[in-house]
Amino acid sequence: MAFDLHKITRPNIVKLIAYSSARDEFSGAAKVFLDANENSLGSPLMKWYNRYPDPHQKAIKHKLAIVKSIAPEHIFLGNGSDECIDLLFRSFCEPGKDNVIICPPTYGMYEVSANINDVAIKKVPLLENFQLDLIHMENAIDANTKLIWICSPNNPTGNSLNRVDIETILNNFNGIVVVDEAYINFARQKSFLQELADYPNLVILQTFSKAWGLAGLRLGMAFASLDIIDVLNKVKPPYNINQATQELALKALEETGQVNDMIKLLVDMRDALAAVFQSMPTVETVYPSDANFILVKIKDARKIYEFLLTKGIVLRDRSTVKLCEDCLRITVGTEAENTLLVDAMHEWYQLNP
Repeated sequence: MAFDLHKITRPNIVKLIAYSSARDEFSGAAKVFLDANENSLGSPLMKWYNRYPDPHQKAIKHKLAIVKSIAPEHIFLGNGSDECIDLLFRSFCEPGKDNVIICPPTYGMYEVSANINDVAIKKVPLLENFQLDLIHMENAIDANTKLIWICSPNNPTGNSLNRVDIETILNNFNGIVVVDEAYINFARQKSFLQELADYPNLVILQTFSKAWGLAGLRLGMAFASLDIIDVLNKVKPPYNINQATQELALKALEETGQVNDMIKLLVDMRDALAAVFQSMPTVETVYPSDANFILVKIKDARKIYEFLLTKGIVLRDRSTVKLCEDCLRITVGTEAENTLLVDAMHEWYQLNP
């Protein structure tokens, strides 16, 4: 059976008439805006912030289309990737009826957003090598499975998932497959972006938070077919990306060279940090990473985590997560921050010989 977006879209969303502002209803230049009940006298902060931002973020999408080599019509921008995640649930999953599949250990917001939207969760844990369990997944899918969430490179494990496995799911599942590529810029594996035309049921998530260094702006990206993008645009709030974020994102998109230099430096520091931790006496495994963090399996993980807190160093304790037992997730910091961490670890070993 071929993928049919209309069949998996919630009936109320199919019938939904999206909010439309007057600025959706004209094209060309306008000199006077008296349509949106803005304060025409300006703002005590910056005069131009009295106006609502472009609801379609056209300038950002135009520049982003060049950077990503994809038509702007295939781009959706969210208030962080978390808004994109929530909109996918609200658009395609009937509360109390439909279900989704997640593959733990993975990014926690898939489960949180499912619970908020009253959508059942089917967990298909990764295999011991942190790859997809296709047999378990096939058995878990039923007529009400609408979304499959795949994080690659995965958080918290750091590895990329087998590309052929993802393609197998895309080719055999009649719902939507969401591939979250938040960390793709740090990976050896290429993005699924160029395969978007081959898979009408594919949604790709990326973000400005990681490689672009703009976590504070809260700007996420979704790439999908025109039909899926149309649904997301119908459901989103009219002005979901604020003016300041749009302005700063446009400036950032002019600096791709600097971003690429930062990515290279972070990857080099990631590999160096991994090598240092691998040499530590109680470290069992430093898992291969395609992200800007490493996952380290280490004896006394919780105690080390608490010790580092006393030094003002905050890691992510994943030691109670299945398949990540006794593991700490460590973000690659600046050179100075990485040095402080390593020095603190040496102090731990001196105190705990």
